[in-house]
Amino acid sequence: MKRRTFVQLLAASPLVSPLTEAEAMEIPKYRVASKFKPAATPGMPGAYPGRVVSVKSANCLDSTGDKADAAVVREMMERGMRSLTGESKTIDAWRRFIKADDVVGIKVNAGGRPYCVSAPEIVAETVRNLMDVGVKPRQIYVYERFQSQLDEINYAPYLPEGVTIFAAEGGNRGADNKNYDPLTYVEADFFGEDDTRSNMIRLISEKLTKVINIPNMKDHGATGVTGCLKNIAYGSFSNVARTHFKGASHTLSFVGTLAAVEPLRSRTVLQIMDGLRGVWHGGPFAYTKKYVFYPKTIMFGTDPVAIDRLLLDIIEAERKAHGAISVWERSEKYLKADDSNARDADPNVNIIIREPGHIEYAAKLGLGEHDIKKIRVEEIEV
Repeated sequence: MKRRTFVQLLAASPLVSPLTEAEAMEIPKYRVASKFKPAATPGMPGAYPGRVVSVKSANCLDSTGDKADAAVVREMMERGMRSLTGESKTIDAWRRFIKADDVVGIKVNAGGRPYCVSAPEIVAETVRNLMDVGVKPRQIYVYERFQSQLDEINYAPYLPEGVTIFAAEGGNRGADNKNYDPLTYVEADFFGEDDTRSNMIRLISEKLTKVINIPNMKDHGATGVTGCLKNIAYGSFSNVARTHFKGASHTLSFVGTLAAVEPLRSRTVLQIMDGLRGVWHGGPFAYTKKYVFYPKTIMFGTDPVAIDRLLLDIIEAERKAHGAISVWERSEKYLKADDSNARDADPNVNIIIREPGHIEYAAKLGLGEHDIKKIRVEEIEV
């Protein structure tokens, strides 16, 4: 059968609420190419829109913050999954999302190495539960864009033999085209760049049937924060760093646009926010502990917007506690465009005008609930 590609303009996509006139004027023209149609209930916002379970434990990390207690993490995961689904047995909670014949991708975040990445203990516990459901190791893929980042973390010792650790490209120096789908992409010209396409990782479009997203709680120099939405969007497509250049950013609209592309939207069925550790400035990186903090929390949900809306308040509160400028600060007096050294030295320096509004924008694309009054949070202490 001849493969057909359905090309549509973002402007034709249904919105939950209309864009403001200012937003409409600033949004680039997007061309979305995909042959895939949405599931009857897309994974985002999924089965539990506007619902978040937050599990906290004072004992999940040792006194240095470097080592997680795998047994405590297991209990946090079990409590979170049962509370989210209402199931009395952990295995039944996972069966709400995963079947034995699924091919499952686990989207980790390796950008904050070495101090703030998707914790191997959380990834390992996720894999253990998938296998309890009946998913074989060869059907499980832990994936990220860059091999160089995955190598620094080394998830392999934590995982059963047969689980694949997959990277789409060696480092942030250009795509290895065979690992990206040439027919599933978003096209936009942001700053007159030569390559105007961002292609979905082929593993997602051609092999995986389900995706579990495991982001971190981090500040971000371009988006304000980087949580569920940015991890699944920018971590599943090529050529995304082009959205921010010389202090300007198109992340406001591009993060949600990528996350909404099928089949990524429908196949991403579970969000597990790793908040054992967080980064309140200098993110998405964590080369030192200078800006690392310890929420000691894991959040569970299917709605990436709702979790990220809570993340905004967490990062904003931590920055305020340290006397740093708001993630919403847009004044050019704090801007030193592309001067990462100045940003790393001073939490009152921005290298890009941040776009924390990308979370609300994603809500307007139907990806989740942004209104804090409508987000239902269940808090659990372990």
